Amino acid sequence: MTVGNLKLGVDIVSAHNLLPKDGQGSSSAFVELYFDGQRYRSTIKEKDLNPVWNETFYFNISDPSILHCLTLDAYIYNHVKATQSRAFLGKVSINGTSFVPYPDAVVLHYPLEKRGIFSRVRGELGLKVYITDDPSIKSSTPVSAAEESQMPSESVQKPISNSAHKTETRHTFYTLPKRNSEQHNHPPEVEVPHHSTKYVADEMKAPEPIPPKLVRMHSTSSAQPVDYALKETSPFLGGGRVVGGRVIRTDRAGAGTYDLVEKMHFLFVRVVKARELPAMDVTGSLDPYVEVRIGNYKGVTKHIEKNQHPVWNVVFAFSRERMQASILEVVVKDKDLVKDDYVGFVRFDLNEVPMRVPPDSPLAPEWYRLEDKKGEKIKGELMLAVWIGTQADEAFPDAWHSDAATPIDSSAAASALIRSKVYHAPRLWYVRCNVVEAQDLIPSEKTRFPDAYVKAQIGNQVMRTKPIQSRNFNPVWNEDLFFVAAEPFEDHLILTVEDRVAPGKDEIIGRVIIPLNMVERRADDRIIHSRWFNLEKPVAVDVDQLKKDKFSSRLHLRVCLDGGYHVLDESTHYSSDLRPTAKQLWKPPIGILELGILNAVGLHPMKTRDGKGTSDTYCVAKYGHKWVRTRTIVDNLFPKYNEQYTWEVFDPATVLTVGVFDNSQLGDKGANGNKDLKIGKVRIRISTLETGRVYTHSYPLLVLHPTGVKKMGEVHLALRFSCTSFANMLYVYSRPLLPKMHYIRPFTVMQLDMLRHQAVNIVATRLGRAEPPLRKEVVEYMSDVDSHLWSMRRSKANFFRLMSVFTGLFAVGKWFGDICMWKNPVTTVLVHVLYLMLVSFPELILPTIFLYMFLIGVWNFRYRPRYPPHMNTKISQAEAVHPDELDEEFDTFPTSRNPDLVRMRYDRLRSVAGRIQTVVGDIATQGERVHSLLSWRDPRATAIFVTFCLVAALVLYVTPFQVIAALAGIFMMRHPRFRYRVPSVPVNFFRRLPARTDSML
Repeated sequence: MTVGNLKLGVDIVSAHNLLPKDGQGSSSAFVELYFDGQRYRSTIKEKDLNPVWNETFYFNISDPSILHCLTLDAYIYNHVKATQSRAFLGKVSINGTSFVPYPDAVVLHYPLEKRGIFSRVRGELGLKVYITDDPSIKSSTPVSAAEESQMPSESVQKPISNSAHKTETRHTFYTLPKRNSEQHNHPPEVEVPHHSTKYVADEMKAPEPIPPKLVRMHSTSSAQPVDYALKETSPFLGGGRVVGGRVIRTDRAGAGTYDLVEKMHFLFVRVVKARELPAMDVTGSLDPYVEVRIGNYKGVTKHIEKNQHPVWNVVFAFSRERMQASILEVVVKDKDLVKDDYVGFVRFDLNEVPMRVPPDSPLAPEWYRLEDKKGEKIKGELMLAVWIGTQADEAFPDAWHSDAATPIDSSAAASALIRSKVYHAPRLWYVRCNVVEAQDLIPSEKTRFPDAYVKAQIGNQVMRTKPIQSRNFNPVWNEDLFFVAAEPFEDHLILTVEDRVAPGKDEIIGRVIIPLNMVERRADDRIIHSRWFNLEKPVAVDVDQLKKDKFSSRLHLRVCLDGGYHVLDESTHYSSDLRPTAKQLWKPPIGILELGILNAVGLHPMKTRDGKGTSDTYCVAKYGHKWVRTRTIVDNLFPKYNEQYTWEVFDPATVLTVGVFDNSQLGDKGANGNKDLKIGKVRIRISTLETGRVYTHSYPLLVLHPTGVKKMGEVHLALRFSCTSFANMLYVYSRPLLPKMHYIRPFTVMQLDMLRHQAVNIVATRLGRAEPPLRKEVVEYMSDVDSHLWSMRRSKANFFRLMSVFTGLFAVGKWFGDICMWKNPVTTVLVHVLYLMLVSFPELILPTIFLYMFLIGVWNFRYRPRYPPHMNTKISQAEAVHPDELDEEFDTFPTSRNPDLVRMRYDRLRSVAGRIQTVVGDIATQGERVHSLLSWRDPRATAIFVTFCLVAALVLYVTPFQVIAALAGIFMMRHPRFRYRVPSVPVNFFRRLPARTDSML
């Protein structure tokens, strides 16, 4: 946007449910806007508690650099004609961090706030606030000094019609306003300082490597084999040696942003262009290309046909640690059908190549005269730049890398498939289409009523309404259909009204096409106005028939883009982003997450090349909308990446996912076709990380195969979570996990599963269009698209997880049983004394409980985990799983196994479900017995219980509660000498009560 023309636009839309102030049950409301020393006033709406203005005002922004510090205030007053005064009705304050460009702006209804403690307000004010730089828009006329002394009788500023606005991207927005029934409390806003974090880098040394430290878990229930455990490492990174999560810097440390990776040196060669190349063909021209060679490594540019002044502008990067030569040769050749002709070359001594470290300016390329094979100067020059740098160099991401290319394919086309890239997933919206009704439907057969339904489609997503109960020409559905759409919107919403003539035969009555760009957006649950759409006839309808029809069928719809939801495109347990779609509702970031992908070791060979096993691996990291992909290291089972990436963190209850894949797009396609093979992945929850600590660990890559769990290698990561605002981070813990719309108008579980599947497909399609593409199988694996499918192993794992949750409760029950059995008389006596003390002083019960939990928490602090969580084979029940259960887990959906095997698995599932059915039935029986206590289903039992209740009421009324509690506790903990092995009288009575099992078939 143009800074000089920047303006703040405010649309005053309407107010709702205002407080009456005129003594007659109404109010004459108007709005005053205050921003950056400017004030504007709307018209007065006489005697209306729900006024509608639809007026627009524009403020000049004096200093855009402090826009986030400014505040827009909107005051609503009641105009009192008799005294020409005004009465306060409420106000709204909007922070500058919530201002967005016009295309992203939607109408928000803000609850009115009080001006003071004793103010009484109610209602909402609907505003649309946005930023524009349209030079054709003039600022509004401010309220003059003369008008301040008297109340206005008409608007100071006439409404201005909205015009098209340009788009701008911002990152901090307002919160979703609360509903009428809720009290509106704004939390204190904490300003986030806008400064960049500086890190210290150091020259790389070759010190003694510290062996990895095995991280041992303190819980014996989740212990797993040592080979599958997490290993803590102490690498020497760009900032210094990492020991115990802290970076020990050296004396010669310098500033840098790549302090979480090992510094790697590369020889960069930028081939810019050539001029006046000699003619090599009979046509008087040549097809030149450049070959960059150093030792056994060679990089080649694409050839340019018939051009003596070609331009390439390509960068080659050669890993310095792999160099086995001291001479760099840049050769220009002429592409030919039989044998490429030699044009000339330029030679460099590596000892003379300069070193460049950012923030130094890029090295300027120079013209070099070509030489022939004899070393003599010839016609033609080549513009080159040669320098030695690190992975912090600006040319590193787009360069052709020697460690990412082999003789299998060293062309520029293959280079596009192996370079590192950053991807941004599209912004997803929920499309809500409320199909209300249709009118005047005309079926093909005029003698019958249509059996009509509506089919809605966006791209590959198809939804249908339910069939109507009574057939007529004006069917009513009033049904919501939901879709997922991604910006920029490419597909239209197509609604087709169809008539079911016969089973399997449907005829189209009419169609409506709605571009998504024209659909209204909303960020809250305000009502969307419905519209009538004329149904277009099918193309195959006769033209004469169209002329005879004097009216057309219509469809009543209510369509909107819901921006108040977070579109779930990943498993809810591993969500990396929980923000709503509408940018106005985004909060400022609470921290920065930095990830250094160092290397991988001991990778399992995924393919065979030249008679030996090898892999062409790359890593993918996903957090929020940002996906990153490292360069592909070709033909290496111990690849070194040393690439660092950064994300903004908006919620600590999110998960970072890092996956390792084998690139199947290079060389010959294997048995898997062209699908990239998964090697393994790692999940790290941000809330489990300490702020400021550097985590350097080697994570095992564990993958479940049909033959069992298998370790595919290890990936070495460095991780740091830095908090920018500790107060904001603590405040996030009090906020709902999902945006408010998920609780105001929630989706069903079935709808969420369906929409999530559609969202993953859309993200995979969009990322697959990038260059290099992030393939569909990669996106699905990183998003855990199959986490909802049935698995006997997962069912067992969840059952044992549930049992583990109640382990403490079971332990307390066992301990109390030992107390009651007097196995340790001293402990039992102490428990009796403590119990009698708590009964005598009941006000100490809750303080004692909370003090006990406090002491336990402080005691456990010394044993707190000092490492991120990782995959656990024991918790996952992956160590001793039956082969048939694994085969069932890897089966397709629907099944592709033979009928006998499916029958056997079905019988096994019936057996498991039968046991669950029995347990559920037993629980239901106990509950029904409780209900039958007062139902007189068993007259004698109910009479006994009612009599007991009367006696108990009298006894409890005359007896102090402490005495009753003390006697009950002593009775429960009585000595075994006073116990009987047969069940007690209350248990016997309860078991004799009737249940509804007799009514079961």
